[in-house]
Amino acid sequence: MKIMRYRARCRGTTLVELVISIVIVSVATIGLMLVVSVTTARSADPMVQSQAQAIAASYLEEIAQTAFCDPGFNPDGNPATTCRTECIASACASGCGGKNFSSGGGRAKFNDVCDYAGLNDAGARDRNGAAVPGLNAYKVVVAINDRGLTLGTPALNSNAGQMVRIDVVVSHTALAQPVSLSVFKANAQ
Repeated sequence: MKIMRYRARCRGTTLVELVISIVIVSVATIGLMLVVSVTTARSADPMVQSQAQAIAASYLEEIAQTAFCDPGFNPDGNPATTCRTECIASACASGCGGKNFSSGGGRAKFNDVCDYAGLNDAGARDRNGAAVPGLNAYKVVVAINDRGLTLGTPALNSNAGQMVRIDVVVSHTALAQPVSLSVFKANAQ
């Protein structure tokens, strides 16, 4: 009798149990491979996102470092006349900014904030307007808002030529949403 009990405990796996375990392992492997595939396919997204943020920050820095008013702005020829005292309406619309002065001649000639209004670059470009190698899949759009804004206490008013908001939007086909950065620039001259 002891021999029969021993044989009952030592029996192997059946063909059905073997097939079921192979199916379970296969399904688990396929699920794991799908997760790895999706993760690998999206691994470039953080790089594209970071690059788009760097491009937007670079454009913002470049624009913010330019003058508020066109350096040639001096309507009456008096050296005491400053942009701050004479620019009393929306900066880009009133003639304080470069839209009326130096926007011609390409980006290398941009010397004030308003010159950048409406800039639309297919591919990232440097300060002189030359394409940056490897960044041609990005699109950069710049908007200068010089109307209807109030900021701080005492309030700076864009309608009075005291400030503008600079908006830079960078898009790429691999991004779900474009990167948008903004900064305010005050008329401090």
